[in-house]
Amino acid sequence: MRYIEPHGHMVSRTTDDYQAMVTAGCAAVCEPAFWAGFDRKNKHGFYDYFLQLTEYEPRRAAKYHLPHFSWLCINPKESEDPGLADDVLSLIPDLLQKPNVLGIGEIGLNKNSRNELLILEKHIQLAADHDQLILVHTPHLEDKLKGTKLILDALKNHSSLQPGRVIIDHVEEHTAPLVLDSGFWAGITLYPESKATPNRAIDMIELYGHERIWLNSACDWGHSDPLAVPKTALQMRHRGYSADFIDRLLYRNPLGFLSQNPRFRTAD
Repeated sequence: MRYIEPHGHMVSRTTDDYQAMVTAGCAAVCEPAFWAGFDRKNKHGFYDYFLQLTEYEPRRAAKYHLPHFSWLCINPKESEDPGLADDVLSLIPDLLQKPNVLGIGEIGLNKNSRNELLILEKHIQLAADHDQLILVHTPHLEDKLKGTKLILDALKNHSSLQPGRVIIDHVEEHTAPLVLDSGFWAGITLYPESKATPNRAIDMIELYGHERIWLNSACDWGHSDPLAVPKTALQMRHRGYSADFIDRLLYRNPLGFLSQNPRFRTAD
């Protein structure tokens, strides 16, 4: 089989994970900017991180013949300081020219605070000004529904944005219909203990269809699985899905969204 991992935080993974992903059929991996497990103190820490995403990590992945792409932003968890956020945002325009950068992400909300919303809106404006794709993080647990509604309102306030160029990730049963009915793409994240298990993700596909949906592992420092996507493919086969349907969901769907940036390519 073949698949694309559209959301994986590979700076937190070992090279064994790259080898395992390629062996399982991964044809490309995309890495959004995210929280490093601690709050960075100034823009210089973010600049070094952005270089890691745009220079070092692509070289590490290339050793395993895996194309690596990245997204840039200051993540919502570190957006409570508007001064720091503005400093970080000022770094991004020049870095958008890096050959593996796909767009702005993963932006969004964490605690749905006023400052987070302010920086979300600045990210959206930055993406609109530079004609960039957008990848959005929705909050966890009880804040998810409220946060998703706030995110949708913020996106809809920018009339120049095309919904088909925005992916809203970490959807669940109560938020997926809101995202899809608004014309955006929806990402279902596969986690061992939170977000969605493989069977739960497949149930959502059966409820809401497979158009404008991708599956991802969002593997990071915590309890997560970089092979969650191909393992879900195996579970889909157990439930009777055809190889063609699985290829469409796990390869052709993310390929269709990501190829809106002409830089994107796969290994095959």
